[in-house]
This record gives sequence, structure tokens and C-alpha cells, in this order.
Amino acid sequence: MANRLPSSVLFCCDYNAVRSPMAEGIMKKLYGNTVYVQSAGVRDDLEIDGFSITVCQEIGVELSRHTVRTMDEMHDWGDELSSFELIIALSPAAQRRAIESTVYFSLDVEYWPVLDPTGMGEAREEKLAFYRQSRDQIHSRIIRRFGTPPTI
Repeated sequence: MANRLPSSVLFCCDYNAVRSPMAEGIMKKLYGNTVYVQSAGVRDDLEIDGFSITVCQEIGVELSRHTVRTMDEMHDWGDELSSFELIIALSPAAQRRAIESTVYFSLDVEYWPVLDPTGMGEAREEKLAFYRQSRDQIHSRIIRRFGTPPTI
């Protein structure tokens, strides 16, 4: 059952390189500018993952210009955790960090267990299959949580 669409959503995961950028891109494609959407990671050691870019391009979601950022860096980018209505954590570390960081704010934190495809599969096509599985989990979860997107 779908819930009301919040005014702002932050997706977070470990590095903001695979799952959270996918979620941000998919949410923006589905709901356009009806909701403010950003993503961040707990740590900052990586760049956007090439396999994520590839599998999102397959569904018309552009990630190649995504800039990785941490939850700590958000303030420098003009965003505060307290300004989001909903934080969706896609990894246990992101869930812990979101809860710790928002203990004094009135906002919701949800945990969506989504497959981390990094390091899975040997050949390129096997790797892409795992990334597609993560992408599709995120896409399905967004639709289930927020309902059928408006026609944009």
C-alpha cells in the first residue's frame, strides 16, 4: 500500500556510489520535481560505480554526472539532515548513522534492505545481473512505498 509522497527524501548507503545514487535517480525520474530528492553515503572513498551507471541508463536514468558525497558533507552542499522529511537507509551502516544523526529531529528513518551488488559475479554480464537486481529492488520498493508516479 502506498503512502503519501513526502516533500523531501534522502537516500543513504555506505559510499553513495551504488545503491543510493540509483535510488535518487530512479525517484527523480518517477516523480520529477514533485519531491526534493538527494543521496549521500556514510563514508567517502569511492566514485560513482560504472555498473550502476550502465544499469540505470538501461531504464533512462542518468547517473554519470552524479557527485559522491557523505552525510557529513551535506551541509557544504546546502542540505541539512533535519531539512528532509524522510531518510531511507539502504544499508545497516546508513541506518545507524541516520538514526544517530536525527535523534533530535522530527523526521522518519526507514530501512530498506537492498542487495549490495559490489563484488558479486565474475564476468561482466554476471556483475550486471546483480546490479540490475539491486536496481529493480529499489525501483519496486519506491513504487510500493510512494505509489504510481504521476505522468510527467
